[in-house]
Formats: sequence, C-alpha cells, structure tokens
Amino acid sequence: MEPEVVAFLKRISTSIFVGLLWMIINSTFGIMYDYAFVQEKITLGNILFYIWLVVSIPLLLWFYIRLWKKPLE
Repeated sequence: MEPEVVAFLKRISTSIFVGLLWMIINSTFGIMYDYAFVQEKITLGNILFYIWLVVSIPLLLWFYIRLWKKPLE
C-alpha cells in the first residue's frame, strides 16, 4: 500500500484505540466500581472520578486535534 494510506489508517486505528481505552477506563471506574453514582452522600471517590472525567475530556480532544492536524507524509 501507499505510505499515505498506511499513515491515514494508523491515525484512524490510533484514534479508535485511544477513544475506546478512554471509554473503558471511565465505564470501569464509573459504573463497575460505582463511582459515577451518588448513593447516600458524595464520597471522595465520586469527586475524584468526576474531576478525572472533566480533566480527561479536554486532554482527549487535545490529543485528537494534535493527531489530525499534522499533514500526511
């Protein structure tokens, strides 16, 4: 295959992998470990989970923008 096509497919696979990894981490800690839900009162785990969520979304978007802004070589 041509090098530009390979570079494009690498970008797509990297984007999908990082997005799925981000979703797996957040769903594991949020849903399976019950940090996304407030039961009777807000705990430190709930606060840390939501801080992580708010911080990680811009980092994920920054990574995507940085990845897709570079021209294909």
